[in-house]
Amino acid sequence: MLLAVVALLGGLLVGATGPGAASPDAESVDVGFAQDMSVHHRQAVEMASWERDRTADPALRQLAFDIETTQNQQVGRMQGWLGLWDQPAVGTGGHMAWMDDAAHDGHGAGMSVATMPGMASSADLRRMRQTPEPALDVVFLQLMLRHHEGGVSMLEYGRDHAETVEVRNLATQILSAQTSEAELMKQQLARRGARPLPL
Repeated sequence: MLLAVVALLGGLLVGATGPGAASPDAESVDVGFAQDMSVHHRQAVEMASWERDRTADPALRQLAFDIETTQNQQVGRMQGWLGLWDQPAVGTGGHMAWMDDAAHDGHGAGMSVATMPGMASSADLRRMRQTPEPALDVVFLQLMLRHHEGGVSMLEYGRDHAETVEVRNLATQILSAQTSEAELMKQQLARRGARPLPL
């Protein structure tokens, strides 16, 4: 089992950096994307697992399961890259410093933010945990839709500016999947007479 994991990680290293290529450095788009998107994903997994265990709607149970499963796998991939690049699992001193000023909506290049766009607050998560079904479904859809929409700028920047093809490909795949999920969530909210939250 251990050899299989080592072989998998070795394959990721070769694929992510190319044979003999240098690993991305700590200030690179690749490292920043993997660190920040892991944090962003983990919150989505938390919300999705809560909804999956409590909703009575089969369609939302399936959506929550898909988000939980897919994003857990993607976190594992990004954390594998960070380990192979000898970089910390989570960045220090804030988020999104790896993006330029255009992506920050007014923040200067290299400046970090304390909270990434779309992230649910502690109060949001507490409200979700305290809301019974079926009202829980609306809270979940609103928070997860805003979460998906908040990640778009990071995904587009990673897709367009990462050094490694694997990071660019992953960002592209996530953006495509989450765009489809966002449309589904908007439809589900409309069916319930509810509106999306502002970003």
